[in-house]
Amino acid sequence: MSKKQSRYERLTEQLRELLKKSPNTQAEMATITAILHHKMPDFFWTGFYLLNENGDLCVNTYQGPVACQILAKNKGVCWACINQKKPIVVKNVHEFEGHIACDSRSNSEIVIPIFSKKNGTIIGCLDIDSEKFSAFDDDDVVGLTGIIELLTV
Repeated sequence: MSKKQSRYERLTEQLRELLKKSPNTQAEMATITAILHHKMPDFFWTGFYLLNENGDLCVNTYQGPVACQILAKNKGVCWACINQKKPIVVKNVHEFEGHIACDSRSNSEIVIPIFSKKNGTIIGCLDIDSEKFSAFDDDDVVGLTGIIELLTV
């Protein structure tokens, strides 16, 4: 098991215990964001974008530099994740067609979809940026997907 896989296992267990105390989804997302942002090396921006009633993808709980408030429809990595309904890993965001540069210091990105447990529809995504190129891999996809499954949404 890699060091990264071990770290995700420990964080998942820590979050499982912490989220038992969370009164709502917003609190769960805030807790996940804080833990990931401060415990994972190379996480420069960590947060959630959620679809609203108008079909806009709006920033929600996050940590890091100021975020784009609403992402241009069907443009960028988050919308690719929403539209394809699967995790997206981008080793170099500057080579991703239509990338939305909320902060020019971001060089790689991973986005994990969030599905409603009530009806299975996609409701948003976890978005993480790094200043490092190629910061994310399959271990991140597996680890972050497992963490997102802890949400009660």
